[in-house]
Amino acid sequence: MSKVVLITGGSSGIGKSVGEYLTAKGFKVYGTSRNPDRYPNSKFPIVALDVTQPETIKSCIAEVLSLENRIDVLVNNAGAGITGPIEEIPDAEIKRNFETNFFGPVNVIKAVLPSMRQQNAGLIINITSIAGYMGLPYRGIYSASKGALELVTEAFRMELKDFNIEMTNVAPGDFATNIAAGRYHAPVLNNSPYKEKYGHSLRTMDEHVDEGGDPNDMAKAIYGIIKTPKPKIHYKVGAFMQKFSIVLKRVLPDKVYEKLLMKHYDLR
Repeated sequence: MSKVVLITGGSSGIGKSVGEYLTAKGFKVYGTSRNPDRYPNSKFPIVALDVTQPETIKSCIAEVLSLENRIDVLVNNAGAGITGPIEEIPDAEIKRNFETNFFGPVNVIKAVLPSMRQQNAGLIINITSIAGYMGLPYRGIYSASKGALELVTEAFRMELKDFNIEMTNVAPGDFATNIAAGRYHAPVLNNSPYKEKYGHSLRTMDEHVDEGGDPNDMAKAIYGIIKTPKPKIHYKVGAFMQKFSIVLKRVLPDKVYEKLLMKHYDLR
């Protein structure tokens, strides 16, 4: 029997690539979008879901369960970028980002757990970010929201041991997707003390995404995790130096690592 996979944010970017790859491998895949009618030609069904609206989470899970009677794998992929000097990002945008990147995935997990517990099996894969391992300049809110999801996964894993439910994180680096277009960008203000350096960093960030890796690499990684009986707690997928930056953070003195980051973003 084909495993049933639910992918939040499955209409574009990494989620779409993962969905198409798993569909080709014989999985029964459902993706989600706030506006599923926009994707009539999707290679797998798209169900309505907005991770910031708990009632849509419940109805989405109920719809998939009514069709398939089970959800074997949840890929928590829906997320949003945000950039800007933390001092200048409106509180409402900070809260909105955490609703999407942290509270949303947690609520989707909560909604799917009862059925997984009943079937005594399940796998939950949370898509985080290599940015979640470090506080990046002008991406601090994004780093914090993804880092929070990394940590809550560690706690969830231990709480779920009795129910044969596995959970893991996959932290991607920069991939060539449309995430930059969907980010909230705090405006570069003419009278801002951050104008020059934030403007430069913003251009650098967009270049990194444009020059990013193939999203199919993420799809292959997700497939490999699904086929692994006991997944690891953390996975990283991306360019060597992006993954190696996590190792450097672990071994270097804090201020040395900070200087490396500032050099990388040309903030010296």
